Amino acid sequence: MAVFPSRMRRGRALRRWLASIDWILWGVPLELTFVAGILIASTQRQARYAEWYQHWITAAAGMVLALQMARIPVERLAQARWPIYGLTITSLVAVRLVGTSALGAQSWIAIGGFYIQPSELAKLAAIVLLAEVLARFPVDRPVDLLRPTAMISLPWLLVFIQPDLGSSLVFGAVLLAMLFWAGMPLAWLLLLLAPLGSAILAGTWAWGLLAWIPLVALLAWRSLPWPRFGAVSMVALQALFAVATPWLWQHGLKPHQRERLTMFLDPSQDPLGGGYHLIQSQIGIGSGGIWGMGLMQGQLTKLRFIPEQHTDFIFSALGEETGFFGSMLVLAAITLLMIRLLQIAGRARTDVEALAVVGVAAMLMFQVVVNIFMTIGLGPITGIPLPWLSYGRFAMLVNFLALGLCASVARRSRSLQRWW
Repeated sequence: MAVFPSRMRRGRALRRWLASIDWILWGVPLELTFVAGILIASTQRQARYAEWYQHWITAAAGMVLALQMARIPVERLAQARWPIYGLTITSLVAVRLVGTSALGAQSWIAIGGFYIQPSELAKLAAIVLLAEVLARFPVDRPVDLLRPTAMISLPWLLVFIQPDLGSSLVFGAVLLAMLFWAGMPLAWLLLLLAPLGSAILAGTWAWGLLAWIPLVALLAWRSLPWPRFGAVSMVALQALFAVATPWLWQHGLKPHQRERLTMFLDPSQDPLGGGYHLIQSQIGIGSGGIWGMGLMQGQLTKLRFIPEQHTDFIFSALGEETGFFGSMLVLAAITLLMIRLLQIAGRARTDVEALAVVGVAAMLMFQVVVNIFMTIGLGPITGIPLPWLSYGRFAMLVNFLALGLCASVARRSRSLQRWW
């Protein structure tokens, strides 16, 4: 008779444990990783080696790291900001000195057969550093932008000159998202992005600057604390970018770099060269139709028509083999994860924790958008992987570490009993 109450207690304990798991935070990345292993196996069918099982092994190691990271309070990491900053800069400098080159970028350090990519760790380090800085020094005045911008500029520059354009763009996206969450006015965010608009117009439709620059000046006049000085300064800045961009385009970039940034506009101009990746990717995704050809059944994937498909172009394999329906399910799962991260940030106990989670969400979402846009022809090929789907052992580990950081915040938030 005593056995029955014992079983009931174990059953109640099991139900409490199941109810405490954050199924979205942990479930979505693990499901994406599982699907990715199948897709990677499909891309390697004609190869002499198979890497799909390494993807799952890396995910298992990543989960162990994430669970350990979840036990560390974000404040403790923030307190070690200067050692973290120093280690980040040292590792990025080491890449320039003893790094390994691949695909035109010197971004890896080989240690015992394992390749470490410091630029990936630098993203996570930048998030922790910015969270601490913005929590202690809110952006109430334009001059307050100098501190977080200066802190992130050095690692950004070291990543940019590797050259790793994709990773360097992630730093900018993280900074803008965290500044906005920290309370910076939306108008200021638009002013920070205004030089990018001036640069694009200068290279595509110069007449558009006649309307763009006055519009930026008006926004500066209405939003900055020094209306006249702010408007004049913004006009001068836009003019500088408008003049400098064409010159930098011709003399600052090599021909193959210019081609890489513009090829997505018309890949047919070089169908066997720079446009080959994109053309084959679009054909593969389009051939999947609504329901796809079935897992392990994609013909372009099987015959390896798309180079680097298991890494940067894994979404093309997803589109071909699972179709529009499967692709939308993956995007819906990622969207659900982003919503969950914003919930965690909203319920965080401290500003440091909230800002750290927002930084992680911005990092992941930016990579998702840029990778998918690159794959379907809406953006240039930048080499940004698709989180948990693209093959890449070190990037996978960093993504799980970022997940553990968010789990740490969720564990200590007001919603502890419900979500952890």
